[in-house]
Amino acid sequence: MQRYPMTPTGHAKLRLELKRHKEVLRPQIVRDIEEARAHGDISENSEYEDAKHRQSLCEGRTIELESKLAAAEVIDVTKMQPSERVIFGVTVVIEDLETEVESRYQIVGVDYADVKEGRISVSSPLGRAMVGREEGDEIQVNTPRGVRRFSINEVHYI
Repeated sequence: MQRYPMTPTGHAKLRLELKRHKEVLRPQIVRDIEEARAHGDISENSEYEDAKHRQSLCEGRTIELESKLAAAEVIDVTKMQPSERVIFGVTVVIEDLETEVESRYQIVGVDYADVKEGRISVSSPLGRAMVGREEGDEIQVNTPRGVRRFSINEVHYI
């Protein structure tokens, strides 16, 4: 079975989404289907078709969430011995060597990544380039604008 690395916060987010699907969305869709059926002929009932489509999407996402949570490997870096090495879950301060702009990112799982919130996926080009490196290392990343060089300035186990 493939394991899915997750931060404790990412794991909690997926659990909340699963709970919402099971306790809020699924019952609402069932009510919508029942209401659409009450309108008569379902063969030409767009409300019924829409509700059935939403039900299919909801069930698919529910199964996906259950699968990811069952295979979750929750990694809490706050319980690890800090070092200068970049691993999953740490927060890294990097500097773009061309622009001299510093950025701060936490290395997280795919489902919790949000660049605007300072979280990048461990499987992103930048995430992959940083993992295993240490403070002071320089990395190169292929971007749509060409190869960019970064310096890893700080690694925080927070």
